[in-house]
Amino acid sequence: MPTKRKSKGAYMISAVAEMYDIHPQTLRLYEREGLLKPSRTEGNTRLYTDEDLERLEFILNLARDLGVNIAGIAIILQMRERMEEMNRQMQDFVEYVRSEMISRMQHMGQPPGAAMVPLRRPVVVVPPEQKARQ
Repeated sequence: MPTKRKSKGAYMISAVAEMYDIHPQTLRLYEREGLLKPSRTEGNTRLYTDEDLERLEFILNLARDLGVNIAGIAIILQMRERMEEMNRQMQDFVEYVRSEMISRMQHMGQPPGAAMVPLRRPVVVVPPEQKARQ
């Protein structure tokens, strides 16, 4: 879903509601349900960052285009966050094993990478909204 965003920054609820043609109460509902977490000013005004808007676009895509209800959206977002965390953990583990192998090879007097077979590029899970921008 293309947006009218042109600059980085923070957006007030009225601007976000207008950009996405939704009612401000919908944004408040998404916040109450834990789907969005906008920051707040000292005066308690909601401020939506570009990251918040990307998440909102994903939510609206699920709701409008796929007909997913709020409970389903919450589950999908939780699963997506878990997958991203697992991906980070796997990348950390692969890097740990790699560095450990290099360290042991150096300890045994072999040059780094002497008997190592290069790995394919790491597999990275890319969220759908990032795929659309690529």
